[in-house]
Amino acid sequence: MTRQARLLLAAIPAAFIGYLFVYPVTRILLLGLGEADLGELVDTRIGSVAWFTLWQAALSTALTLLVAAPLTWAISRFEFPGRRLAQAAVVVPFVLPTVVVGTAFAALDVRGSVWAILVAHVFYNIAVVVRTVGGMWSSLDTRIEDAARTLGAGPWRTLWHVTLPTLRPAITAAAAIVFLFCFTSFGVVLILGGRGNATLEVEIYEQAVTFFDLPLAALLAVIQLVGVSAALAWYSRSQERGSRGLDLGSQETIRRRPEGVLAWVIGAIVLGTLGLQALPLGALVVRGLGWFGDLAVRDPVVGVPLESIPRSLGFAGTAMVVAVVVGMMAAVVVSGRGSRFARWFDTALMLPLGTSAVTVGFGFLVALDRPIDLRGTIWLVPLAHALVAVPFVVRSAVPLLRSIRPEMMEAAAMLGASPGRAWRAVALPIVSRAAALGAGFAFVVSLGEFGATSFIARPSSVTVPVTIFRLLGRPGPANFGRAMALAVVLALLTALVVAVIDRLGEVGRF
Repeated sequence: MTRQARLLLAAIPAAFIGYLFVYPVTRILLLGLGEADLGELVDTRIGSVAWFTLWQAALSTALTLLVAAPLTWAISRFEFPGRRLAQAAVVVPFVLPTVVVGTAFAALDVRGSVWAILVAHVFYNIAVVVRTVGGMWSSLDTRIEDAARTLGAGPWRTLWHVTLPTLRPAITAAAAIVFLFCFTSFGVVLILGGRGNATLEVEIYEQAVTFFDLPLAALLAVIQLVGVSAALAWYSRSQERGSRGLDLGSQETIRRRPEGVLAWVIGAIVLGTLGLQALPLGALVVRGLGWFGDLAVRDPVVGVPLESIPRSLGFAGTAMVVAVVVGMMAAVVVSGRGSRFARWFDTALMLPLGTSAVTVGFGFLVALDRPIDLRGTIWLVPLAHALVAVPFVVRSAVPLLRSIRPEMMEAAAMLGASPGRAWRAVALPIVSRAAALGAGFAFVVSLGEFGATSFIARPSSVTVPVTIFRLLGRPGPANFGRAMALAVVLALLTALVVAVIDRLGEVGRF
């Protein structure tokens, strides 16, 4: 592809990211640094919120690493019946919308507790550790550990001095990802934490939506951007160190089958961890039973909860189309090998993924009044969802597009195929699969998006996650039961889409 063609193809994605992300974030920075009262930073409330955000994220990360370690060891080093099923089951909580996770723990009647937030974070982040650390652990050459034991090192000494130092890059990368997710956690904290346990995400929402203090909300968003940037830098550095690590080979090490007491230990670890993960989901289903019929009943405030389902599906379909068009154009540019422009462009496309969804939604609220005021239109919701989904489309499509080698097209031409026929026979099946995979990810991301939507949703654009949150915020067992039932519906829709994605490509790769 020529440089001119690459620049022309990158124009639409660049304009999309520029108007819907760079411009709103810039307006937030100007509003936060220019109009907010910096003296409010020393306010006890703001200081305690910032401190709570930091320490709950750090503690959630430590607890996640601790809880996930035994399961990661069992799945990575041993072959046992149901291993692949366990590896897939551990990903289920991670792909669920955060509103569903928060509602599932609300079904256990643990709202208003710091421990509820911590446990919920561990609940859906275990998959990050199992996939990130487990992928490297399963590739370690067991002969290194065998040599250490031959030289007299016991199991614990071998683990401490041989295995953990080798796994350090993967552990650091997993910790950085989990910390970022917990630092920017919104739906879980908003549902489970209450006013006394607010993070920066929740406080931005409260200051902008409840108290209408936009300058202070912008200042808090700036503080959060700094924290997110630090977490991303930490992750980038850990990835760089990991790339200079051992050459682990391309195939997994042959696992051994546990026997005797070890088999019972492995079984207890796997069943115990997955059983604890299934507990809140089971409580959600039980509490939602009997209330599905009430989803069609009109509420004077929430409306008809059932109507939010086709609305969410419509938004997800629209966001999917926009994200696939923009993302595939960007993926073609990024898939070019050896291009410095492609690398910089790829980095720019990933910025929305590393930025809080609440910050994105707040930016829409502050900035998108010019040149056309989009804030009161129904198009704002699918555009916000598409912005969040574009990085997923790019990341899923680029590896497939890079598999199209020029030699394949040349071979088709040598066999007499015209350029158009060669493209249809060789490239089109791969491009179509990449687009379908990206479309699936975009759809599921839109279906569960809550952070940005909570800012910009209007009565005519309320989605399923927003409806669940509003039902939980109203008193009475009927509202609580309908929230549970609607969360079950959202979980089932998400599981259905993820199953389709699983048919197109491997789910849960980090």
